[in-house]
Amino acid sequence: MAQPSKKEGAIFISDFFYLYDETVEAKTRFVSFMGSKQRFDLAILQTDRYYGKIIVLDTQSHRFAIIGSDDLNEPGYLEHIYNLDEEDAEDLRTFLQKITPV
Repeated sequence: MAQPSKKEGAIFISDFFYLYDETVEAKTRFVSFMGSKQRFDLAILQTDRYYGKIIVLDTQSHRFAIIGSDDLNEPGYLEHIYNLDEEDAEDLRTFLQKITPV
């Protein structure tokens, strides 16, 4: 087994080929709201990565997606990613449209 080495506070395993290993600043928002049928508990992360899209983690279902306004307009996208019916997906879509960067 490879021994970890330290470099500038990070631990690296020499057996791996890293494509990148960076630490970035992120803004995290925790939101809980009640939709028409279910409660949503979300962690929303914004970084300078992912072309301005946000990372939306559903802490109840343990599912996440990188979402932008284009994804919210894609039919069936939220239903598939978060395993929601149409009504619950519309509740989530309505909320995310208010906070997603254009």
